[in-house]
Amino acid sequence: MEIQNVTLSLPRNLLQQVKVLAARRGTSISALLTTLITDAVRSDDQYGASSERALARLAQGYDFGTRGARPTTREELHER
Repeated sequence: MEIQNVTLSLPRNLLQQVKVLAARRGTSISALLTTLITDAVRSDDQYGASSERALARLAQGYDFGTRGARPTTREELHER
């Protein structure tokens, strides 16, 4: 995998917090950010795949045992 450098601008106080967090985890800022960004991209990919599966199931429809017939109308269900 080819690595490319990226310039990142952060507020000074946030950068200090990131340095402390990376040190606590025993890693570099670069490795910490790589892990966090990788997790975010993976999560987004999984959400997209899940969404596509759900939409495919909706398009296919569900069998509720009525064989496509509506035994009652909406008005009958909500009759008062």
